[in-house]
Amino acid sequence: MELKELGSTGVMVPEIGLGTWRYNGGDEPLRRGIELGAFFIDTAEMYRNEERVGQAVKGLRDRVFLATKVLGSKLEYDQVLRAAEASLRRLDVNHIDLYQVHWPSSSVPIKETMAAMAALVDAGTVKYVGVSNFSTRELQEAQAAMANVPIVSNQVLYNLKHREIEGDLLPYCRENRITVIAYTPLADGSLAARPRFRPDRRVRVLEQVAAQVGKTMAQVALNWCTFRPNVIAIPKSNTLDRTVENCGASGWRLTSEQVEVLDRAFGA
Repeated sequence: MELKELGSTGVMVPEIGLGTWRYNGGDEPLRRGIELGAFFIDTAEMYRNEERVGQAVKGLRDRVFLATKVLGSKLEYDQVLRAAEASLRRLDVNHIDLYQVHWPSSSVPIKETMAAMAALVDAGTVKYVGVSNFSTRELQEAQAAMANVPIVSNQVLYNLKHREIEGDLLPYCRENRITVIAYTPLADGSLAARPRFRPDRRVRVLEQVAAQVGKTMAQVALNWCTFRPNVIAIPKSNTLDRTVENCGASGWRLTSEQVEVLDRAFGA
């Protein structure tokens, strides 16, 4: 598994992690992913599965980089502190490696939220702070509100079919050494396997590139994401086989020409 630096922290995390939105695969897929080097596990208060994730990593805590998120509806100062403590209890751990603001709020000042995040870092409850679903402007405002604690990541929708962040957010994050955590990197699953009926031209191109490199479509789609130097991807899988397949998206690299072919086929 290839590793990338998280922001400018010096901490190395796998370029393929384990997402858990709507996860119902039990302990085995997560534990197998960790064995294969996908030790970045992302959950959230909203997912209502922190207990399940905590159970899966029990006995492996020192091998896992654990990320979770506070609800976008709980961003007042005291609410953030209470939410972090509740996540710690559900995960059954003594610290959170990466704590993320799940969604920006239009009602709570960002300064108040980020002051609470900084306090969690100062207390040792949280090691690093990230955000999720933040635009470039919102990210800049969050950075300005927390000058002494860096924002190391922004978790956003990114895949071959959804490339909006390439306009300004992705370049901004690259220039400012902020890791982009790509969620739903296989779209609705349509980038993982050829549809039985009437595949569109774009999927046929993906299938052709996969045949060229001797990989699956899912592996190519994930490798396309991680081709960007500051992007890691967190696909979700409920099965052992698919978890192994997803981890096989790392350890090799598409050529620039192959990435360009995919870029042209799927458009920006």
